[in-house]
Amino acid sequence: MRVIHKLSALASPIIRGLDFLSPGLDLVIRVWVAKVFWDSGLTKIASWESTVALFTYEYHVPLLSPELAAFLGTAVELSMPVLLVLGLGTRFGAAVLFVFNIIAVISYPDLNEIGLKDHQYWGLLLLVPLLHGPGRLSIDHFLRRKFMGARTLF
Repeated sequence: MRVIHKLSALASPIIRGLDFLSPGLDLVIRVWVAKVFWDSGLTKIASWESTVALFTYEYHVPLLSPELAAFLGTAVELSMPVLLVLGLGTRFGAAVLFVFNIIAVISYPDLNEIGLKDHQYWGLLLLVPLLHGPGRLSIDHFLRRKFMGARTLF
């Protein structure tokens, strides 16, 4: 039993330190993955004619016209990252970008291995706020504590 107490005493400050760093990592993940999509959205609006041409000839989004697909894709890439960075409706924003990421892979058949790995990486990073939540450095956390106290949403 003494060994367990000693191990616990050794591990306790390490665990407290990791717990202290966890909200910062949650924020870094949210900001990093948001920037990827935000930058893509900015690229799309910088040259709208090229964007529509890409959606006409390269990207094959099912069920949508190229113009509508370009508009919706750009809207998603410019709105959902804001939610992620603020930590407001974080799980919703992460879910939308996760599905958007899958649609991007499906709609671009010429995606090379490196591009596919990027999308897999972004999808994995989006799973963190989607499944884990936004963390303490978020508006969601503030609102939850203000209106629900110590209780959680689920």
